[in-house]
Amino acid sequence: MGVVCLIPARGGSKRIPRKNVKLFSGRPMISYSIEAALKSSLFDRVIVSTDDDEIAAISVAHGAEVPFRRPPDIASDTAGTDAVLVHALRWLESSDGLPEFACCIYPTAPLLEAADLQRGFKTIKSTGAVTAFSVTSFPYTIFRALRINDAGRAVMFWPENFARRSQDLPEAWHDAGQFYWLHVSPYLAEQRLFSSDSVPIYIPRHRVQDIDTPEDWEVAEKLYTLSSAAEISKDWKKQRAKFQ
Repeated sequence: MGVVCLIPARGGSKRIPRKNVKLFSGRPMISYSIEAALKSSLFDRVIVSTDDDEIAAISVAHGAEVPFRRPPDIASDTAGTDAVLVHALRWLESSDGLPEFACCIYPTAPLLEAADLQRGFKTIKSTGAVTAFSVTSFPYTIFRALRINDAGRAVMFWPENFARRSQDLPEAWHDAGQFYWLHVSPYLAEQRLFSSDSVPIYIPRHRVQDIDTPEDWEVAEKLYTLSSAAEISKDWKKQRAKFQ
């Protein structure tokens, strides 16, 4: 095996119960991540790591494999993604051998596109990095951020930036929480997604939404509807151009 996709999807989500299989725009949430992986045509195998029978059944129905069950000790609220990935990679090592590259795709990434995965794979191969993951920019400079103190007053984290224009301050980025490419052997030596040698894969803000609360879910559905409508409009324009 050269390239494997790993989708970590446990059953015990708390803030949005059954989040990974809850219907999102009419389909189970995890199906979008599986679809993006399959459409990319990058992977020898698309594997879901889960402790949950319903998630397993839905994953298989949408084209993924579930060849093992995730142990309870790495299926809790406190279990980190790295532990889940290391478990899956060690399972592969003992069965079919380690892949050279792997990609972790979160099961709550309905705005992810196959082209993003393809760009990520090209980047990790060309740069020789240990990991490559999706990032997006903050909509406003973090260097003028505020906090609320014990007296209930708003104060700046960096008061020295009060008079500075936002365009004069550095742009800041954050993990988009969609996918993480791994060069497997060096990754296993560190076992850290944010490794000593990580490169960014830029994703526009309108295709990034963390989904941890019901409000997040509602925003994500609206973004997905808008992106779907834009794609339909683009396809319609292409078809119309053929007859003009």
